[in-house]
Amino acid sequence: MSIELFSERLKLTPCSDEAFATHSAQDYELGPHIEMHLEELKEDPSVFGWGVWFVIDKQTNKIIGDMGFKGKPDEENSVEVGYGIKASEQNKGYATEALTCLIEWALHSHSVDKIVAECLEDNIPSIKVLEKLNMTKTGKVNDMLYWQLDK
Repeated sequence: MSIELFSERLKLTPCSDEAFATHSAQDYELGPHIEMHLEELKEDPSVFGWGVWFVIDKQTNKIIGDMGFKGKPDEENSVEVGYGIKASEQNKGYATEALTCLIEWALHSHSVDKIVAECLEDNIPSIKVLEKLNMTKTGKVNDMLYWQLDK
């Protein structure tokens, strides 16, 4: 199974052992969330696309970040997004560009009506990304801000 999303500068592909082997990943550190997702994928192939996606620079074919969903849509047809771009690639609009693709894909899947996110209240770069995506701030608990985008 293969899914790829494209934007002007980026390619997004769901995380899998094959995807990681295909792209120049020597500069990319696999975080524990990626390893957990790869294990979950082995146990339940239906989570393919609803976990981590690699963000790949089309020019270099290198992984510059990862983002995705924290699981399949829930009973309210809602998914939570999370994202990260390598420090050397930040402040170039990649997170906004990639998340736009991912959100459009999810909303067109017919199983998602709502996208949610969270970030620390002092994480100004993340706040700017969520605002650019027209997400609405829905609340704050301690130092965590909560966001939502409806279909």
